[in-house]
Amino acid sequence: MPFVEMSISLEGVSILLKIMVTGKVVAVGNFSRYIEDSRKEAIELISKLLGVTIEEAEEEVNITKGLTVRKAWLKTWWSPNWKSKPFTYPPVQCTERAFLLYLLSYTLFVDKSGSRVSIALLKLLENLDDVGNYAWGATALAYLYCQLGSATRVEVLQIVRYLTLFEGWVYEHFELRFATSNAKYMDQLQPRVSRWIQKHETVNVGDKLA
Repeated sequence: MPFVEMSISLEGVSILLKIMVTGKVVAVGNFSRYIEDSRKEAIELISKLLGVTIEEAEEEVNITKGLTVRKAWLKTWWSPNWKSKPFTYPPVQCTERAFLLYLLSYTLFVDKSGSRVSIALLKLLENLDDVGNYAWGATALAYLYCQLGSATRVEVLQIVRYLTLFEGWVYEHFELRFATSNAKYMDQLQPRVSRWIQKHETVNVGDKLA
């Protein structure tokens, strides 16, 4: 049975994505300005939490010219075939952080760069046992509303953020011919957005952040 709401609410996020909408606030320190102190902190954070050397972390920050890392670079830490040099697996927890950061960059925190992810998110993954205690759903909704507001401006040509949430809400509330039901959907196991087959490939974040 579809649920009825005039706009996307926290309850709607919980139903559609099956991730927490209450819990610890998703907040990080100030990584918005590329100054020497924040650059140094970012390099140390990458080295400590992803298990790379200070030199490797500094090289990556120099390449991106910001407080970010490349998604392709993150993927090398659990996909050794991406590397031409001999590969040594980092500690398991570091690999988990790299994967979760990669996942967040393609789901809840998609941005217009398309290829990079902010180091600020890495701070949230320092304690892996605490990842499931954050209000990821509330943050995803706030992030989406912020972008929807920006998208109403006449000079804005693109819209980003986790649009799977927006699409799922639309499919639930409007009868659209291009919304195809997913015959393999299992209500107790999958997020409600999985009821619909979308035109583009998406990554369901529910099971990873629940």
